[in-house]
Amino acid sequence: MKYKIARTSLASLFAVALIVSMAPTAQAVACSFARAAGTYGVSDSGTVVGIGPRATVALLTFDAAGGVKAKVTASLNGSVTESTLSGTYTVNPDCTGTASFSEFDQSGNPILTATVDAVWDDNMREARFIFTSVVLADGTPLATVISGDGRKLVP
Repeated sequence: MKYKIARTSLASLFAVALIVSMAPTAQAVACSFARAAGTYGVSDSGTVVGIGPRATVALLTFDAAGGVKAKVTASLNGSVTESTLSGTYTVNPDCTGTASFSEFDQSGNPILTATVDAVWDDNMREARFIFTSVVLADGTPLATVISGDGRKLVP
């Protein structure tokens, strides 16, 4: 009886090993500018400390050369504004990155500069970010607790 169980177990183990060895190997695809490039629907929310709540929606475009631009609609403590932003971004092979940008009012006057840390997921179709620095055009730094996410639009 022990011989039969051992033989059956050995045959089963061999079959599993054969199936596993024939399965295609998963290869990690590194993140890159080319894969990040595209247009994203983005939203963020949080607080500008000492001022109040903020919520934003934007249509943001990353290009394959490391440039970023967007059309933004934001509400800060109940006051709604429209603006544009432009700047640069980085993307690392592990799907983390940063962006630095300037935001401008509808007349083209600078409002602020900001940086964010980001991570891409879902095969680079989605990004999550947190603001790490916000400085008004006059040089005043703002303390913020703002995070958001974006989803790549289907071409």
